[in-house]
Amino acid sequence: MLEQGKHISVWNDCLKIFESNVDPKQFDIWFKTISPVSLEESTLTVEVPTDFFRNYLEDTYLPLLKSTLRRVLGPEARLVYRIHPVRKDSAMEFSAAHGNVPENRPVSINTFQPSCNPGPFVFPGIQKLKINPRLNPAYCFENLVKGECNKMGFNAGINISDKPGKTPFNPLFIFGGPGLGKTHLAQAIGIAVHESYPDMVVLYVTGNEFKTQYINAVNVQNKLADFMAFYMRIDVLIVDDIQELIGPASQNAFFNIFNHLHQSGKQLVFTSDRSPADLVNFEERLLSRFKWGLSVELMRPDYETRLNMLKARCLREGVNVPEDVLEYISNKVRSNFRELEGSLISLIANATLCQEPITIGLAEKVIGNIIGEEQKEITIDMVQEVVCDYFNITRENLLSKSRKRGIVQARQIAMYLSRNLIDGCSLSTIGLEIGGKDHATVLHACSTVSDLMSTDKTFKQYVSDIERILVPEEH
Repeated sequence: MLEQGKHISVWNDCLKIFESNVDPKQFDIWFKTISPVSLEESTLTVEVPTDFFRNYLEDTYLPLLKSTLRRVLGPEARLVYRIHPVRKDSAMEFSAAHGNVPENRPVSINTFQPSCNPGPFVFPGIQKLKINPRLNPAYCFENLVKGECNKMGFNAGINISDKPGKTPFNPLFIFGGPGLGKTHLAQAIGIAVHESYPDMVVLYVTGNEFKTQYINAVNVQNKLADFMAFYMRIDVLIVDDIQELIGPASQNAFFNIFNHLHQSGKQLVFTSDRSPADLVNFEERLLSRFKWGLSVELMRPDYETRLNMLKARCLREGVNVPEDVLEYISNKVRSNFRELEGSLISLIANATLCQEPITIGLAEKVIGNIIGEEQKEITIDMVQEVVCDYFNITRENLLSKSRKRGIVQARQIAMYLSRNLIDGCSLSTIGLEIGGKDHATVLHACSTVSDLMSTDKTFKQYVSDIERILVPEEH
């Protein structure tokens, strides 16, 4: 054991080197704010204020950090960051320039040329072959916020993680627009399976990568058999953006891999920007297999989910952002999680780099640069007007006490969209404006619409169409 306080003296030695190689102002911002925590053998643990801070430090100063640590601690030097969340939870630790990346255990694969590399993610030259799962540890279930927009997919993912290949959700087909969390959910399943079943071989690959690998395999003698043998050894295969798997030859290879894995009880997870029914240039036999399990659409997050997502990301970053600022961002950025998260990170970056407090004024400046022209404010009257036009009914019918099925559903959709698209609007206000209903009736209507969207494709299309009219897709 090293004597107490050694980590402080080691870090002070590092600071002297940093100071002589970095601009004084940058040194004050990025190095003086780091606190040494502990030193065990050649591993130095330091505390940084946020995850953004850690990422920026490594993106900008990684060569300097490595050379300095090796100079002070020797060639085996290793740096670990600790980030304290804003609540009194356990500190999060990250290895320098690396995350806690999941790794598959070595497996044996029968190949026709043992001396050759049998697959695109295998290290050659060893009898037991190691397959890189290619999973991002940040895309875990703990970092995925559950809401009405992704509830069905989230729950299915948890079930698959507990019993991969042994649930009705095989394959799981996740589809939706950009930035709604398809990749995150798919990788979260892989990470959870890897943690619960470390002997299972998990692999994440994109549709375009699979196609490229196949083309490369058929252009090299005896490689196609090795390519097929490699993929047929996978226990959990995650294919992202499956819509990019275009071409009859690559689809034929994938068809055979699908059949082998599915019949062997292996788990298949796919993501796409469209539903199986809307995929073009795909063989019908492959499309029918995509529909064997469960198809789940991820929707735009509602206000409550957007706000919860921002709070969760603040926790991960270890920063305190005022509640009114988070509410402002949730109000302004409505399209998807990616844009929402990008807005928060940009805000934290501006505050950190400019050493300014996080305020609504700063948020207005940052958000304005991201979303451009301010979105038109949605009102209950606007929702009612669009619903009435869509279903070709009068406002009087919508607000009446009619129990006709079509009128009731239109009224419930108006309540559902008013709650999800109008921020800060209470259930009582919505009920009062839509036929004088009480808050319990509005809550029941929202629950009914959510349930019908999960089971009735036509009804779901109604809601999606009206939402697109009220909140046009951004291009």
